[in-house]
Amino acid sequence: MSDQVVDDQSAPPDGVVPSVSPADIASAMDEALNRVEAPVRPWVPAPQDPDPIRVVKPKQSFLTHFERFVDATKSQVTLAPIDQLRHSLPPDRILGWIVTLVITGIAFVIRFVKLGYPARIMFDETYYAKDAWSLLQMGYEGVWKADTDEERAAVNAAFAEGDYAALTTDGSWTVHPPLGKWLIAGGEWLFGANAFGWRFAALIFGTLTVFVVIRLARRLSHSTLIGGLAGLLLTVDGLHFVMSRIALLDIFQCFFILAAVSCVVADRDYFRNQLADRLATRHDNSFGGGPGPFIFRPWLLGAGVMFGAGCAVKWNTIYPLAVFGLLVVAWSVSARRLAGAGRTTWKGLYIDGIPAFISMVIVAIGVYLTTWIPWLRTTQAYARDWGLNNPDAWSTRTLGEALASLWRWHDITYGFHTGEGMAGADHPYRSNPLGWPLLARTIGIYADNGIQPGIDGCKAAEGETCMRIITGLGTPLLWWLAAAAMIAALIWWIAGMDWRFGVVVVGTFSTWIPWMFAGTRPMFVFYAVTMIPFMCIGLAMAFGVLLGPARPGIRRETGAVTVGTLVALIILNFAFFYPILTAEMLIRSHWQWRMWLPGWV
Repeated sequence: MSDQVVDDQSAPPDGVVPSVSPADIASAMDEALNRVEAPVRPWVPAPQDPDPIRVVKPKQSFLTHFERFVDATKSQVTLAPIDQLRHSLPPDRILGWIVTLVITGIAFVIRFVKLGYPARIMFDETYYAKDAWSLLQMGYEGVWKADTDEERAAVNAAFAEGDYAALTTDGSWTVHPPLGKWLIAGGEWLFGANAFGWRFAALIFGTLTVFVVIRLARRLSHSTLIGGLAGLLLTVDGLHFVMSRIALLDIFQCFFILAAVSCVVADRDYFRNQLADRLATRHDNSFGGGPGPFIFRPWLLGAGVMFGAGCAVKWNTIYPLAVFGLLVVAWSVSARRLAGAGRTTWKGLYIDGIPAFISMVIVAIGVYLTTWIPWLRTTQAYARDWGLNNPDAWSTRTLGEALASLWRWHDITYGFHTGEGMAGADHPYRSNPLGWPLLARTIGIYADNGIQPGIDGCKAAEGETCMRIITGLGTPLLWWLAAAAMIAALIWWIAGMDWRFGVVVVGTFSTWIPWMFAGTRPMFVFYAVTMIPFMCIGLAMAFGVLLGPARPGIRRETGAVTVGTLVALIILNFAFFYPILTAEMLIRSHWQWRMWLPGWV
């Protein structure tokens, strides 16, 4: 948050006389500078800003207000441009890594326990676990011969037992790119085509998501405490927990989007520090009306790789890619203006914008196409021979036989996602994206109902039965608090001019809002797993605001009690719902205790 400023007609604090001399102004600015540049104390909550300093408020133009909106720094009034540009990580590096590894380890352990249970195909694992095994065997997704629901159930049961006789060499049409299935295949290659093997990759990437959340939150808030809180919150989220233990694609997309955004934020710090270093070599610490030099930005290449990988799992990764690409350019132009570019600030649109486009978009396209190489090297994959059979098509004449076949696959798949077939489809667990932040609807992953007393350890009384259930449900208290925190974050970003809250808002909205324009096709709450890492960071930063400055007093004590209580309640809430996230034996009435909303049944 930026420092508090008032005009020269505000009542002076602590009895200071109203008159303000140039020496007073200089003294106040020096004092603020000293406070900002003083060594940062470890374990301090975010937003980590200096205490408010009252100084004379200069007249600000519209451009200045816009700059503060997209890229407000610690203080736009009291710091020289070179100091506003510089950014460093918290000094407690060793403690930061200890906190990161401990919380990541906890996340891994609780997700690892009974990962292979139940030892059967669950939900949409029927597509991805079997497709992954097919990729290992043939390099493309083959058809598993089954014509009826009964036959498909029999094929799934046989697959779980190690019988793959139903796999044919015919190419199977799939509705998503191959990378996520190749990652699942990696687990099957290591441990075999069993429940543990096809869920192992989800475990690893779900755990890595917790790791990245901690590092990103720590960088944004400049606080190891807030980074650790964000990671702990994600660790005990029920939806992320379930998606880290099932062979679906969304957990991989979640990781790649989050990793890409982390690269974008790291690039912001790197670019501004590089500008500050260039300014330090100039006698006036300013570019003097020039746009400044071109700066190579390796973090943007990393963002391009991660966004490309995300698109190679699911196409809708393109939305956060587009939004954060625009944000990169806005940040770059703002930084050059701060460095003294003056009227040439607009040149940053091509000095930084064109390289950023190449690093993020062109590299992402290259990564995406690279994931298709195994498919291109086959001859029997679905639609792989289309170019060969259609030599006169414009795509074959323009792109060649192989890429024309790939283009045809994309044309067919795009038509499926946007066509009348999906628009007219229905599903008992479909949910409206508007209700996702409030968990208005759940998704059933696995159910074994009607277990009689005395069977499989069922301890139900006479007249009752037991059940084993896995439900795709976020930890309710966490989601509801995080939804409120996102509203606060939006206000702190727009009204408070704090770019850090803008990152979590843009991250959440870019993975959520596009689903509202996806037509009438069935949508499911587990798609929201890409939102929850950003929501956890936003909630952790909001907790930082509640904690207040790290100094003794009733403000800090009250904040600590409030935050500690809320975090404890969230953990207990996760523990309460744990049995329906892991297929533990439950008496039916105990399951009903956990059905808080009508849409959860």
